[in-house]
Amino acid sequence: MPGKERLGMSDVPVVEMIGMSKHFGGVIALDKVDFSVYPNEVVAIAGDNGAGKTTLIKILSGVFTPDEGKIFFEGRKVSIGNPMDARNMGIETIYQDLALADNMDIPTNVFLGRELMKPLFAGFLKFFDKKKMILESRRLLDSMRISIGSFGVPVQFLSGGQRQIVAIARSIYFKTKVLIMDEPTAALGVEETDTVLGLIRNLKEGGISIVLICHNLTHVFTVSDRIVVLKTGRKISERPAEGTDPDEIAKIIITGRDEKTTPNA
Repeated sequence: MPGKERLGMSDVPVVEMIGMSKHFGGVIALDKVDFSVYPNEVVAIAGDNGAGKTTLIKILSGVFTPDEGKIFFEGRKVSIGNPMDARNMGIETIYQDLALADNMDIPTNVFLGRELMKPLFAGFLKFFDKKKMILESRRLLDSMRISIGSFGVPVQFLSGGQRQIVAIARSIYFKTKVLIMDEPTAALGVEETDTVLGLIRNLKEGGISIVLICHNLTHVFTVSDRIVVLKTGRKISERPAEGTDPDEIAKIIITGRDEKTTPNA
């Protein structure tokens, strides 16, 4: 993998996908794509619409199953048949729509579907432990160095950046090892974008590897260690961010050729 030694990475990827292929009828969405993520690394996947970016991350997150290929997690061959399999391994995904419950508050969204419970009547019944969820949500946001106003406000009244932070908090609470982020800075203002990009750097420093899909190459170069470029379902380039620049990656995306690297190297 280009630049691994310079980046000081472990020899064993936390995720390694080999020969990923996926067809939808006569459409080839992925064609023998290799992709890896190392511990404490931010890898960006770049490419035009229809390049195969979403298909690749949906295979990793368990939404799609590949027609061909192998997946290894922390050196072990695994099968990711559904999103719960991915979650149980420590792979979380934040899609562009965030999938928040707009009419519910921050703690409820952070623990949505995995609510903290407390036993009552000698353990015969269990109820939501709302107090603990509030305390844990506040502790989590404090650890992320993020301040949000009232926790009781429905998230529909939060700004775009604050909603993104709630989605990130929900994803990292449960021992996440790999976080997939689909266009996390889309439609955000400058200040909120800086906050989210800073949070990505903090998550990496905290031991979480990140797969980033982002059309804004300036944002990609702000946080990424490595950039993988897909076009029409094939990997056409893989470069360390250090030593290249947005203009070079943009040219590769447009032309579909990278003279410096070999596809699937």
